[in-house]
Amino acid sequence: MLLHASHAARHGHHKIMIRTVDTDVVVLAVSVAQNLQPENELWIAFGTGKRFRYLAAHEVAAGLRPEKAQALPVFHSLTGSDTVSSFASHEKKTAWTVWNVLPELTKALLKLSSAPSDIPEEVLHTIERFVILLYGRRSTCTDIDKAHKKLFARKNNVELILPTKSALEEHVKRAVYQGGHVWGQVLLPALELPPATSWACWGWTKSEEGLYEPHWTRLPQAAQTCCELLSCKYKKGCVKRCKCKMTALDCTALCLCEGECTQN
Repeated sequence: MLLHASHAARHGHHKIMIRTVDTDVVVLAVSVAQNLQPENELWIAFGTGKRFRYLAAHEVAAGLRPEKAQALPVFHSLTGSDTVSSFASHEKKTAWTVWNVLPELTKALLKLSSAPSDIPEEVLHTIERFVILLYGRRSTCTDIDKAHKKLFARKNNVELILPTKSALEEHVKRAVYQGGHVWGQVLLPALELPPATSWACWGWTKSEEGLYEPHWTRLPQAAQTCCELLSCKYKKGCVKRCKCKMTALDCTALCLCEGECTQN
């Protein structure tokens, strides 16, 4: 749609309208509108029913300024899209507010928009700070692993804490693939995309059935590395209801049997 809109604008059509119910199209339209000539207007007929409205993509792009409008697709991908997961319990409105108070994020997103072959360390550091502020606006922490540890100690639901640096890096790779490679070529007739499993997996892995699955993190699963945190309270030996028996793990020094119980 955006390719045809751009083609129409170059061939004398000064007012163009796109009908869609897809937020991705709106984001891409705003990003593309900044490249149109001043006399051109790009309108979006968006939504259905009572939520239907007309959006002036060219006016939105002008209000955002060129750099922010160009960075918008990667921001949209980073904060959650059809192929990239979102940050649990944190909506895009919150993410947008954080972006407004963290201007250095714009430069980081622009570098990701160019689909780099690797994520620069300074860019990842800025993304870390963005995610930390997303989960705690008053936080002064700049190390996401330290912030992760603090929230882990305070939250009952581990799904609501921010990701580790390793998990965030894989998340950023998926965002770059979608926002930089796929959406970055939205005005090209034929996209040239690298394999989704290249560049350290691009955040994706391919199963034996040929299906692509997110590569969540390079760290081992907690169940495989933190088994010593499980314990039971049976002095005379494990029973069916004990954690050791249920998880098929050997007793540890934390158990009342002090690790002397056998699983037999």
